[in-house]
Amino acid sequence: MRVLVTGGAGFIGSHLVQKLLREPTVTVRILDNLHRCCNSFAGVPRVEFLRGDIRDRQAVHAATDGIDVIYHLAAQSTVLGAVKDIDYSFTTNVAGTLEVLSAACDCGVRKVIFTSSREVYGQTASLPVPESAPFSPKNAYGTSKAAGELYCRFFAESGIDVEVLRLANVYGPGDSERVIPLFLANALNGLPLVIHGENKILDFVWIGDVVDALVSVQTLALSGQPLNIGSGEGTSLLDLAQQILRLTRSPSVIQSAGARKAEVDRFVADIRLAENLLDYRPSRAMAHLPEVAAVFTQKASKWPPY
Repeated sequence: MRVLVTGGAGFIGSHLVQKLLREPTVTVRILDNLHRCCNSFAGVPRVEFLRGDIRDRQAVHAATDGIDVIYHLAAQSTVLGAVKDIDYSFTTNVAGTLEVLSAACDCGVRKVIFTSSREVYGQTASLPVPESAPFSPKNAYGTSKAAGELYCRFFAESGIDVEVLRLANVYGPGDSERVIPLFLANALNGLPLVIHGENKILDFVWIGDVVDALVSVQTLALSGQPLNIGSGEGTSLLDLAQQILRLTRSPSVIQSAGARKAEVDRFVADIRLAENLLDYRPSRAMAHLPEVAAVFTQKASKWPPY
């Protein structure tokens, strides 16, 4: 099987590629512009790396030629990044997704798996949030992912098998610019851990559980049913900060600051559909935090298999 992973050099993408390569009959092609990462797969057997941008039609079609399955992960993937540069968020997450879907259609790709986000729901009235909750994004990132899902739906109606996974707050080694690595960096440098907003609760899900779900959906036809992929548990940012201070033995303090308008303050995923359809059994939300803290602290270059 020949698999294309857009964004395959990034945080989630690199873990997914490693997982896919455990199957000896799989070859992987990566398309990545290296906007936030570097190519760590140089010289790896059964991996072809193409440096290119999903907004470039010619590059996307070249990457898609001869491919059976596409994992479309390439994106502007942070809320605050989308606030800062809404044009890049739109052209990458919306126009880029359209280019990938169009190339899949033109090249006869069997399946496209699109990584969406819990941000499509926005700030909901109750928790946990099921897949039936309407789109109500609070920020440009969530809006771009909702638009990407609508294009996926359109192409699925045209005959392509397109599956959508809505990811909660993914954490693990190799992540950057999100709350857990930022808290860890501050703790190790004696800087305050700043919580924006009162009583903030998020659903943190282990990277190993996410890539397991991505691989599982490859062999299933979900008939256009998006699936939440999270831990199904809420973790308060205050508790997260306290755990990180204990794990790092840091003298840093926890500070409260005002809520940021673009951010969702409370989210927990209802994961019952994924449990039923994928036999998805995630880890407890913070079960792997000690391992992540240890790797972050030691600046380890390798990560044990999950």
